[in-house]
Amino acid sequence: MFSVGDTHAAQGDGEICGTAIESPMRVALKFELVKRTPLAFPRFTTPGPVTRHLDARGYEVTTGIGPDLMAAARAAVGAMVDLVARRTHMPAVDAYMLCSVCADLRISEIVDMPNWTVSFYFPRIVLE
Repeated sequence: MFSVGDTHAAQGDGEICGTAIESPMRVALKFELVKRTPLAFPRFTTPGPVTRHLDARGYEVTTGIGPDLMAAARAAVGAMVDLVARRTHMPAVDAYMLCSVCADLRISEIVDMPNWTVSFYFPRIVLE
């Protein structure tokens, strides 16, 4: 009872708009049944890094802060889409898709509730 979705050659963490670089892949999965371990949600282990981050030149980072985590995420993404569109002179929709392919959405801070901080990391090397 396990399903593997469509595979991507690149996709930023957070999949902000459903845009990724689609790619056919072969996958090998190994499952281990751990009896008498009730889980509310799936759990998994990786043998190493799950991405090769494009961080050689650092990141441009935008943030959203507020009492609604989803609104904070939207604010962080919206600010980055604006920044990328302005710097590259590309249409906002293209900047949005580019962000979905290579930028990472992160929950940066929850300790000061109800003011959650969400950060959106865009690798600077992509703009060079």
